[in-house]
Amino acid sequence: MSAPDAALTDQAACSASTIAELLDVMWERAREATAGATAPMSTSQLRLMYVVDRQDGFRMRAVCHQLASSPPNVTRMCDRLQAVGFLERLPSPDSGREITLRLSPAGKSHLHRIRQQRESMLHEAITHMPAGERRALARGLASLATQLTTTDGDQPGIPAATSAA
Repeated sequence: MSAPDAALTDQAACSASTIAELLDVMWERAREATAGATAPMSTSQLRLMYVVDRQDGFRMRAVCHQLASSPPNVTRMCDRLQAVGFLERLPSPDSGREITLRLSPAGKSHLHRIRQQRESMLHEAITHMPAGERRALARGLASLATQLTTTDGDQPGIPAATSAA
């Protein structure tokens, strides 16, 4: 990679990191705004819901790996989410010893409300950008999403390991 390319990559990574931090704050606001009548939910529980929502019938072991969390921690989060009616645990169709997870209709509805709130916040900000910048943002984010969702084996959403050149 040439020096100008490396500098541009560094600048883009720094900008993406800054945006991620700003989005974390926005997401927290959206989560709080949608809590309403439901029990308070931690960010970790919400992440678990996102992981399970990506693949119905996700195995508990894979969720632990995806969240880089221990089975007891994931089990406690699942207990809380099941208690408020957002998560269902089912026996694995392949193995009686494994548990699979899926969101309940109430859990899917809750995530939908949070996503709507987030999209509304983003739409408001993006609307004020010039059209050319919006197009560039759309292309750049699509490309970044592709890179971030490259799979590593059976772990959806985990970037594949790269080797140093």
